[in-house]
Amino acid sequence: MKNHELTFLKDKIEQLKKDGVYRELPVNYGPCDNVIELNHKKVINLSSNNYLGLANHPRVKQAAIDAVNKYGAGAGAVRTIVGNQDIIGELEDVLAEFKKEDAVMCFQSGLNCNIGTIQAIVERGDLIISDELNHASIIDGVRLSRADKAVFRHSDMEHLEEILKEKRENYNQVLIITDGVFSMDGDLAKLPRIVELAEQYNALTYVDDAHGSGVLGTSGRGTVDHFHLHGRVDFIIGTLSKAIGVVGGYVASKKETKIWLSHRARPLLFSTALPPAATAAAIESVKMLMESEEYSNKLWDNARYFKSKLGKLGFDTGHSETPITPVIIGSEAKTMEFSKALLDNGVYVSGIVFPTVPKGTGRLRCMISASHTKEDLDYAVSQFEIVGKQLNII
Repeated sequence: MKNHELTFLKDKIEQLKKDGVYRELPVNYGPCDNVIELNHKKVINLSSNNYLGLANHPRVKQAAIDAVNKYGAGAGAVRTIVGNQDIIGELEDVLAEFKKEDAVMCFQSGLNCNIGTIQAIVERGDLIISDELNHASIIDGVRLSRADKAVFRHSDMEHLEEILKEKRENYNQVLIITDGVFSMDGDLAKLPRIVELAEQYNALTYVDDAHGSGVLGTSGRGTVDHFHLHGRVDFIIGTLSKAIGVVGGYVASKKETKIWLSHRARPLLFSTALPPAATAAAIESVKMLMESEEYSNKLWDNARYFKSKLGKLGFDTGHSETPITPVIIGSEAKTMEFSKALLDNGVYVSGIVFPTVPKGTGRLRCMISASHTKEDLDYAVSQFEIVGKQLNII
């Protein structure tokens, strides 16, 4: 019976505690907003992906309520059986219009989107070339495929071209995969150059724009729109769980991609479809983005304001080009200590440490939202200054 005590896991957990990176899951007792009730304490929220503040918007909530009344709580099946409710098709049509692409296929999450799409569009005899800092869901999707893999140094276009020169002629299809916005540092992919190289070497391009959708480009259309590359990127991945404020993921591509994924993408074949409430709420959010740039403009105004104030205090905020604002601490233990001290002072910023980022690069990742007031941001900066001085960071 001793084996059933799971001693090996207890030992691993004890090691987390010794390393200073053990944590318990925080509990939010209300909606995701600029101020939340976390562990029964009101705190300024600097750790959500709710970039535009739409997760708690009255229009978005009402759309979800109306959908439940019409369609029920769940889809009840996978899309290939009876789970393909007409409202999902409506969402895909709205997204295709928004992204200015031929067609969209929706998934249950961004992670499902990557692990389902990558393995469906490449096979043995193909090559995937991936940026070394791509999101974990891309890494998992690559592992699930039967294609060969190569990794290029982060945003190093010379290295990418070296791989293409060396390997392109040995494969049928070559798929270059990159995040549009890299979530840990907030920097942008060198997408124009990636597209140029792909066209030069007859390769396909795949951009995971989870943190670009709703944030970059006209009305938040994303990184492809930001760089004016419509029609030149083969597979554009987006999420409905960040700026859109709900849950889900999607692939924007050609109609042929949508048809093929409906036959081969495993999350679509083996997991129940998006629930009606989430689908309708996402439709409403996207329509709001197409109506006005009010939310994205407020997001960027807040982001610039916050970055400027932290920079003046002497914090290392890396080389972010987006509202993602990393505050680089270095030590894993000190990063978690900084995060806890901020929480004690009424500001929640999650510490990001190994294995999410390389050892020695621990950081507090501040996620700015359109829902933040200037008073929220001023208070947060004041607490960063207090704790930063206490821990000899500044």
